[in-house]
Amino acid sequence: VQLVESGGGLVQAGGSLRLSCAASGRTFSYVMGWFRQAPGKEREFVAAISWSGGVIYYADSVKGRFTVSRDNDKNTVYLQMNSLKPEDTAVYYCAARRGSRDYAAIALYDYWGQGTLVTVSS
Repeated sequence: VQLVESGGGLVQAGGSLRLSCAASGRTFSYVMGWFRQAPGKEREFVAAISWSGGVIYYADSVKGRFTVSRDNDKNTVYLQMNSLKPEDTAVYYCAARRGSRDYAAIALYDYWGQGTLVTVSS
C-alpha cells in the first residue's frame, strides 16, 4: 500500500484547507488515519475513519473544526480543515491499518505517506 498526501500549503488563521490522501494497492477494510507532527514535537493523532465511514474519531484539539471523509471508489481519504489556528501548523501524514480498535494508536498503523506541510500564519 502506498499513500500520497496533497493539499498542504500556507493559509492565514481562520482559513481552510482540504488535504487528500490517495492510496494505491489493496486497502479494502483498512482504517485510514491522519496524524501531524509540529516542529520539535512528537507525532500526534488528528482523525481516523473506518472503511465504511461509520466510525470516526477526532482529537479533542480539532473537534468541530476538522472533518475526515473517504471515497472508497477513488481510494482517497480527505481531511477538511476549517477555522485553522497557528497551532495547527505541522506536517500532516496519512496512514492506513487493519483492525478496529485504538484508532489513535500510532504504532498500529502499517503504512504511511510522506506528509504534506500545513502552515497557518497569525
